[in-house]
Amino acid sequence: MKVRDASRPDAEAVASIYNHYIANSVITFEVDPVSDEEMALRIAEVQTSSYPWLVAELDGVVAGYAYATQWTQRFAYRFSAEVTIYLASEFGGRGIGSALYGELISQLRTKGM
Repeated sequence: MKVRDASRPDAEAVASIYNHYIANSVITFEVDPVSDEEMALRIAEVQTSSYPWLVAELDGVVAGYAYATQWTQRFAYRFSAEVTIYLASEFGGRGIGSALYGELISQLRTKGM
C-alpha cells in the first residue's frame, strides 16, 4: 500500500468512492452524485488552501482517501482542522484507514495543527 498526495487523475476514483456513500448512506449530506470534474475542483481547493488531500493506493488502485480542511474562520481555531476519510467499500478491514489517518495527522502536526 502507498499513501500519497492526491492528483488530478485521482478525481475519477475519488468521486466513485464518494458517490457510493451518497447513494448508499446519509453520511455525506449530499443527494446527487459528484462528477469527476467537481471532485477535481474540490481536491484542488483543499490543496490550494495548504491542507493535505491524500489517497491510498493498493496494487495501483485508489482504495481510499483522506483530507483536512480549516475547522472554522475564528482565530482561536487556527490550529484545528476538520478531517475526513472515505474507503472504497471493498477495501475495509485492511488497515488502509489507519494508514491514511496516520499520514494525514503527521502532515497536520508538521503544520502546527
